[in-house]
Amino acid sequence: MEALQKSSFSVTDSAAARIAEITCGEPEGTVLRISVLGGGCSGFQYKFDFNNTPPGDTDFVITQNGATVVIDDLSISYMNNSTLDYVETLGSSEFEIRNPNATVKCGCGNSFSV
Repeated sequence: MEALQKSSFSVTDSAAARIAEITCGEPEGTVLRISVLGGGCSGFQYKFDFNNTPPGDTDFVITQNGATVVIDDLSISYMNNSTLDYVETLGSSEFEIRNPNATVKCGCGNSFSV
């Protein structure tokens, strides 16, 4: 996988606003961590976790409008040119990653293949 620049993963204003809203009452330094795990019905799945573990030296960190997203170096390699969004519909609300590298996407939207 190719090395990434900060511009190769983006966070929409909607996602940043929701992250900031969720973390405002949490301990200082709480961030949204995104990782890619093996498994899921399509081969890989996204994991979203809020915690206050400081980013490591090799973590990808993006800060926008009071929100911080941290992605480990292995996981970011699967999300080159992706966008994190927060989507609200009549029946649900969720964080969604629009990943142009995904060749197959499960109906749940959280499982993918590259």
